Amino acid sequence: MPPTDASAHAAPATGTDSGDLTGACRAAECSTDVAPEPVATDCEDTLDLRLPDELLALIAEQAGADEVPVPGSDGATAPPLFAATAPSLLAATAPPRSAATLDHDLLDGVAAWGPVGTPVGTFHLVPVVIERDLALITRWMNDPAVAAFWELAGAESVTGEHLRAQLDGDGRSVPCLGVLEGTPMSYWEIYRADLDPLARHYPARPHDTGLHLLIGEVADRGRGLGSALLRAVADLALDRRPACARVVAEPALRNTPSVAAFLTAGFRFSAEIDLPDKRAALMVRDRSLRLVL
Repeated sequence: MPPTDASAHAAPATGTDSGDLTGACRAAECSTDVAPEPVATDCEDTLDLRLPDELLALIAEQAGADEVPVPGSDGATAPPLFAATAPSLLAATAPPRSAATLDHDLLDGVAAWGPVGTPVGTFHLVPVVIERDLALITRWMNDPAVAAFWELAGAESVTGEHLRAQLDGDGRSVPCLGVLEGTPMSYWEIYRADLDPLARHYPARPHDTGLHLLIGEVADRGRGLGSALLRAVADLALDRRPACARVVAEPALRNTPSVAAFLTAGFRFSAEIDLPDKRAALMVRDRSLRLVL
């Protein structure tokens, strides 16, 4: 389970509930000594339900709209390429599509979350494409400060295996590059914490969204970028995922700069938890407290 170390650095199933409202009324049976007359079928207590024609038309229109391919299906636009500040990542044409370029329903389409303004510039989560991004992420993973927590140092095959495990999965974790003002400068994993092994170690709630983060370049560390971006991405997840009430993270407890960055970003320290590979600080950003913290 990768750490969430900001300093060094898993369709939600949607369903339409339908219920039939049935009103029934039965006329009281009466006995009489006279010959029975024809009994009217109407009853004043019977509720005759009929949907208005306008509503029926709206339902039919919506049913037709549901058949339109969602963004990320065949024919959708590939993730944007980066600015000229990172020429080694550019390609003359759109890169080959990978699973991460598709909208993963379990996370409400991270690929379509779009850019967001932050105090440090325009920031965009761009789902990883192996052919384009592997070399850069591998270099970051081999930085000793990063490797101390992520433990993915080594050849490109090591990082590639880690990325492909997510890209080939069911969409519960989406690896992304963090692009600030056109420059890739961080690596993120946006994941469903309630569907992750992490959920065995804390009282998870449905649709909890988890974050893992590393800041790639040494020059970008220690100057507040991590806190600003953590706040922005946590709030972006809450905005784009209406069913999500909390964003969580589990940095190593010993990584005090990371824990401090989460606190500055509006997360609260919830608990210490023992994970298989570390003792972690469970950090939580609540939707209900996002305007307070």
